[in-house]
Amino acid sequence: MSKPLYTATVEAEGGRAGRVRSLTGALDLPLSRPADRGDGDPGSDPEELFAAGFAACFRSALDVAARRRRTPLTATTVTASVTLGTTAPTGTPGPDRYGLTVALHVIDPGIPADELAELVADADLICPYANAIRGNIPVSTQVTGKG
Repeated sequence: MSKPLYTATVEAEGGRAGRVRSLTGALDLPLSRPADRGDGDPGSDPEELFAAGFAACFRSALDVAARRRRTPLTATTVTASVTLGTTAPTGTPGPDRYGLTVALHVIDPGIPADELAELVADADLICPYANAIRGNIPVSTQVTGKG
């Protein structure tokens, strides 16, 4: 990295059934296993937090891309779905291995779909999350624009 701009630091205790806290105090959340949520457990999970960060970051990258192209965004939303799964068939020798996939859905009803797709392609090169996971985590993108 040639020029650090910001560092966020978060401490985790207890793993997936624990708690995360940022050093700034802005984030202080209980964590729950997804299977425990049906029992009224209110916590979040790492995949949900990753999806939130990716969606927000990608939305900001779209702002940068739109400014560069002088294309005003209207009611743009980015939805990120992060899926946790196994990466090796059950019974494979060695430790269990897990991985993630990401699906992004970008919607802006005021921009033609082809123009929005170009902005999404630009944002993909700008977004630090997209840059960090490129080649490591499969990402699919769906674009819904005007027309």
